[in-house]
Amino acid sequence: MNDLVPSSAGTTRDRLTRLVVDAVTSPHSKRAYAKALAEFLDWVELQGQGIGTFSKALVIAYKSWLEEKGLAPATINLRLAAVRKLAEEGSDNGFLPGEIAAAIGRVKGAKRLGVRAGNWLDVRQTEKLLTLPDAGTLKGKRDRALLAMLVGCGLRRSEVVGLTVKHIQQRDGRWAVVDLIGKHGRIRTVPMPAWAKTAVEDWTAAAAITESALFRAVTKGGTIGKEAMTAQALYYIVVEYATQLEVKLGPHDLRRTFGKLAHKGGSPLEQIQLSFGHASLTTTERYLGVRMDFADAPCDRLGLKPRS
Repeated sequence: MNDLVPSSAGTTRDRLTRLVVDAVTSPHSKRAYAKALAEFLDWVELQGQGIGTFSKALVIAYKSWLEEKGLAPATINLRLAAVRKLAEEGSDNGFLPGEIAAAIGRVKGAKRLGVRAGNWLDVRQTEKLLTLPDAGTLKGKRDRALLAMLVGCGLRRSEVVGLTVKHIQQRDGRWAVVDLIGKHGRIRTVPMPAWAKTAVEDWTAAAAITESALFRAVTKGGTIGKEAMTAQALYYIVVEYATQLEVKLGPHDLRRTFGKLAHKGGSPLEQIQLSFGHASLTTTERYLGVRMDFADAPCDRLGLKPRS
């Protein structure tokens, strides 16, 4: 594996990609890593004779090329993460010397200058969003339940579409999403607000869903699919209602809305961290931007009243 082969050697190339994809659990990570590795191997092929030695120097050169393209730090770091994973799995499977894999693992990612604030809704906007789906239709009932799980539990879109009926259980006298497997394989249990549970019940009762996938496709004729809907389909649903609300919004912004509203309502950051499934409190703080107070910002303290 010290040599990376050109795309013409499809069998070997596919084997390298499968090595990494099979090592991650999230469907989103599988897609992202597969795409990132394809781009990396394409770049290796273009470097000359089509074969490059897999080394720290090669990965550093690749990082420099990504930076020269002007890609965002987050994009660069995702692509480097896939390459590091390839080195790690290669070492674990005896295809790459451990010292080379360790050296590749030490390649630093691109620096982020500041943190994007992202988008989120206030209470009024959130309440309006949750009423936009037509509860008189099967699609509307499903969409209300989807939005309720995103906003009410702060779940990732991949987590929502991966829910089954068995995930919804009672714990300590309240309903919760139990034993949810999230990012990096972390397992957590997330409490549900009563209104989210009601929305889910309305959907499952109308759709006669009693087992397996909780959220499924609904055709224009009202036919319900047997398989779970895709994360991309959920994305388009959120965009559909965000357009009606006249805001720019994606599924992850509803997860951020959950955190923002919970924090503003007085929920401890440690509890929000547990609901999010973050490994550290620092990640939650950075995610919510809690260091910047938008309600009482520095600009409100300037004491200036310019004349119009």
